[in-house]
Amino acid sequence: MAKTKKVGIIGSGVAGLAAAVRLSAKGYQVVVYEKEETLGGKMGEIAQHNYRFDTGPSLFTQPHLLDELMALVEQDQGFECQKLEISCNYFWEDGTVFSAYEDKEALRNELKSVFPEDEENVMQRLQKAKDIYDLVGTIFIEKPLNKWSTWLTRDVVKALTHLPKYQLNRSMHQVNCADFNHPKVQQLFDRFATYNGSNPFKAPALLNMIPHLELNLGTYYPKGGLRSIPETLIRLGKKLGVVYRAGEAVEEILTNANRAVGIKTPQGSYSFDAVVSNADVYPTYKHLLKHIKMPRSIRTQERSSSGIIFYWGIKKQFPQLDLHNIFFSEAYEKEFQAIFKEGTLIDDPTIYVNISSKVDPSDAPDGAENWFVLLNAPANTHQNWDEIISVVRKNVIQKLERILNEPLEPYIEFEAILDPRSIERKTSSYQGSLYGTSSNHTFAAFLRHTNDHTTIDNLYFCGGSVHPGGGIPLCLNSAKIVANLL
Repeated sequence: MAKTKKVGIIGSGVAGLAAAVRLSAKGYQVVVYEKEETLGGKMGEIAQHNYRFDTGPSLFTQPHLLDELMALVEQDQGFECQKLEISCNYFWEDGTVFSAYEDKEALRNELKSVFPEDEENVMQRLQKAKDIYDLVGTIFIEKPLNKWSTWLTRDVVKALTHLPKYQLNRSMHQVNCADFNHPKVQQLFDRFATYNGSNPFKAPALLNMIPHLELNLGTYYPKGGLRSIPETLIRLGKKLGVVYRAGEAVEEILTNANRAVGIKTPQGSYSFDAVVSNADVYPTYKHLLKHIKMPRSIRTQERSSSGIIFYWGIKKQFPQLDLHNIFFSEAYEKEFQAIFKEGTLIDDPTIYVNISSKVDPSDAPDGAENWFVLLNAPANTHQNWDEIISVVRKNVIQKLERILNEPLEPYIEFEAILDPRSIERKTSSYQGSLYGTSSNHTFAAFLRHTNDHTTIDNLYFCGGSVHPGGGIPLCLNSAKIVANLL
């Protein structure tokens, strides 16, 4: 089939790469422009001193979304992943350790042995999360929210008949406190707000469906690490004829008579029948659509959290740790208050440690481990990050040594650091926010930018800063929405 209509995609994050595959499979000529020399957006990697790290997202759920894309390319089965027996290990200062098993009977037994909490409370909550996801997940995640075709359906009517289930007037934390007796179980379920960079003490209770993705559907690890996801999408795109222009930054989206007609880069101007921006929506308006007024919601809506990431090569192994590990703060509400209101981090932050060498030993030298250490951090509003990082690094090492009850710092032989400044600089994510805007509002889903422009024809948006939000599954769904709209 001859491809006659042309689409230009700005940015090569996972959503842009997935949109390129879908659109090329539909018969479009697709060109992807990326300002960096390496494709993949936040999903890069560091490979130094025999250590390999995924630089961006580290959690992978819903692999069927990758299967859908591979199915568009005949006989392509080049992506492999394995389901994890334990989704995450949780640690507290008092020595409590909890492993979230994939097997439901093992999960029941773990709950019974670790917490003085009726395990049926947790199992009922997981069923409730599934029920709510089944009712509204398709509507809010797989469909554009600004189209009548989304709302005039039987699915919406069915979802509306269950309105009290969503507890729209309550926060995640309020519902977790009502459902669970033990504060550690409440905290464990509160933490799912960080899936999209939000505050569980403010985010709507509807987001309590998020645990369904991890604790019901399961977590996975791709062969070759998370970096294999963009590499797979690039390979699929090349098979379909997608052209990739790495190192060519887009300077402007060209419009004519309220219609997107092309893009401009330092190398020249190019005509397209449609343009898709996978860049953060804020700089898209500020730098690429200077003649178009930026929507007020983009200018004023609260940004999601950012992150400080330490990539540590550890010349020692810690058998008590797994792929995913969380060390909780003793002052959880204060931690989110500091991030979203005070623009800083507390001295006792929650720490996430990802160690991919637990699954793929080739990611670290023999007898060593590669630690991806993430702390939720505020968006970049010109804080003194060098000073913050210096204090945080010391606090993190002391906390980990205290909980693990063994030394850590003497074994750090490699270190790289990513912070909100470098996240913003490398990925053009406004203020370094990892998920665009926060969901600390009942109607946050409706405030996200739509996947098509409401006044400029043939201009579309995908990625973590627009509907349906950040994270690998949501970005892949945004690509699907754009492909269907176009």
